[in-house]
Amino acid sequence: MRTVVIILAFSLIFAVGAAQAGNVEKGKALFNDTSLGTNGKSCGSCHPGGGGLEKAGGKKEFNIMGKKQGSLEEAVNFCIKLALKGKPLKEDSQKMKDIVAYIRSLGKK
Repeated sequence: MRTVVIILAFSLIFAVGAAQAGNVEKGKALFNDTSLGTNGKSCGSCHPGGGGLEKAGGKKEFNIMGKKQGSLEEAVNFCIKLALKGKPLKEDSQKMKDIVAYIRSLGKK
């Protein structure tokens, strides 16, 4: 019985940790989803296949159109607002975690 409780506890901890992390496949789908904005474009419209973002996952600061962004999440939201004419995502939202996970995966290929 004790072993079962320990296994269940570790399973719960793992499940919570997995839910907090981003999902690369969902992030890739969002990256190519035009519903993030209002002008019919997606992140993939400017960065087909994630092109040009291979080093973005390892950066701590971004300079986009002369504007400094202090994190990858800020850079994603800057592009959503400016290029896609959309509403920014909450930085701790699952959608943001998924997009960031996808962008970070580009540097691992």
